[in-house]
Amino acid sequence: MAGRVEGKVAFITGVARGQGRAHAVRLAQEGADIIGVDLCADVDTVDYPMATAEDLAETVALVEKLGRRIVTAVADVRDEDAQRIAVASGVAELGRLDIVVANAGISGGGAATETLDAHAWRTLLDIDLTGCFLTAKVAIPHLVAGGRGGSIILTSSMLGLKGQGWMAAYVAAKHGLVGLMRSLANELAGQLIRVNSVHPGNVRTPMVDNESLCRMLRPDLANPTIDDAAAVLGQLHLMPVPLIEAVDVANAVLFLASDEARYITGVPLPVDAGAAAKA
Repeated sequence: MAGRVEGKVAFITGVARGQGRAHAVRLAQEGADIIGVDLCADVDTVDYPMATAEDLAETVALVEKLGRRIVTAVADVRDEDAQRIAVASGVAELGRLDIVVANAGISGGGAATETLDAHAWRTLLDIDLTGCFLTAKVAIPHLVAGGRGGSIILTSSMLGLKGQGWMAAYVAAKHGLVGLMRSLANELAGQLIRVNSVHPGNVRTPMVDNESLCRMLRPDLANPTIDDAAAVLGQLHLMPVPLIEAVDVANAVLFLASDEARYITGVPLPVDAGAAAKA
């Protein structure tokens, strides 16, 4: 039985771990080959460890174990030329491009806006918003050249649909992705290229499960764990679950990438245990 994206090729940023890895594996399970990039280096404004080359190698192994092909590169989404080369190399090897998942991003919070460092603001917007713009920019010509339509999926956040204090840069970037998504949906619909965004809640990945965030959420404890922080995280969701899993978001990405969503475009899709609907 053919998979839901059998024979298609997906370009995924931030593929080394977390949601990006989950998307690569889930799409590969349903028949897609993968082009993937990741920075594989720390970012000076981010206070949790970023993905490594070893993480990227593990993603490669997981995809290849499923019998699918994967072409990867170490690339910074802020670098347009690096992304363009990575996509072109992947398409040259795998023969086509059908799906784009602009997933790479960083988190940042805990500072009141009047104390927020301007460099931290610029870095977060450069990665989370401009990085997604550049991903789409370099990928769109390949989707158009294929003449088969396609699907572009931008990873926003539940905070791309609602406000949150002390996270001005992150909230601004994730809201900006909704505007980018809607603009691209209007530009590309005539070529049957669909553009949507996913809006995860608290996902059990290193972006959430890290010492810095746990300390911010539970300053009353000396060495808080993600389990200690769960009660605070759960307050953001409507359903009684503090964390969702990366595969939950990957299943939504798979749906939007597949022909099951062939007439869905311009839609922000929450995968957030009801956070967007919470009063």
